[in-house]
Amino acid sequence: MTKFDQVYKDLIRKILDEGIEELNVRTGKKTKALPGITFSIDLEKDGLPILTLRKNPLKSPIAETLWFISGSKKPDEFLRKFTKMWDPFLESDGTLAAAYGWRWRHAFGRDQLDALVKLLTADPSSRHGVVVTWDPREDGYGGIPKKNVPCPYTWTVNIIGGRLHLHNIIRSNDMMLGCPFDTLGFSLLANILAQKLGVRPGIYTHSISNAHIYDNHYEGAKELVSRTNDHTNIMLKLPENAYDRACNMDEALVPEILEPLMAQYNPLPQIEGLSIAV
Repeated sequence: MTKFDQVYKDLIRKILDEGIEELNVRTGKKTKALPGITFSIDLEKDGLPILTLRKNPLKSPIAETLWFISGSKKPDEFLRKFTKMWDPFLESDGTLAAAYGWRWRHAFGRDQLDALVKLLTADPSSRHGVVVTWDPREDGYGGIPKKNVPCPYTWTVNIIGGRLHLHNIIRSNDMMLGCPFDTLGFSLLANILAQKLGVRPGIYTHSISNAHIYDNHYEGAKELVSRTNDHTNIMLKLPENAYDRACNMDEALVPEILEPLMAQYNPLPQIEGLSIAV
């Protein structure tokens, strides 16, 4: 198995065995959950963390990540050409109220992503490379109603030893669907930022405050932990100028990233019944 397959499989088993089962009032479903889960993947050594123990979508997290970099909050701009995954969360005006990229580039009085690139270009040793997605003025606490609030709510970039390390902090992760998706997307983001800054990709760290499995996913989770394979690491071949092309919503960038990954990807069959809890 790949490094990510093993890490992920061990986490799912741990939650099944040790997770606390409680009712989630918002969804009406029970979950097994554990607090404070963290794992790391060396993107240079272990490749792009793509789940192979079941068939996992690749095009949608790639397109989503590029859309985030563009700073848009309208899926009709670029994203819906590749996936309609955000449609259930759209507001009446066709926007995503808590679009991550919009928050990174247009909220809080500054373009955080642009500032990050400029900061680490000028001073690679800086420890101030923090990007925030959660809006404390509006998100959560039973405040302004939204169809979606950010799960990955902040991330930090450090350049250490000539490599870019990204630490992603997630308040809540649906482990069977959200975790593999977010891990792939933010690892791709780390690679794109490393290329833009002229350094090598480093360690991607994924920290979850509430790591849970929904009760309608229990059987699928048991099926996953019973599986094994001999899949090799999947290495990313990133096209040149990926950051700038994403900023400009270059649609050709999606297949240029996707096709070399698909040529290496030979997953086990999908697991049925993994419907999203909205």
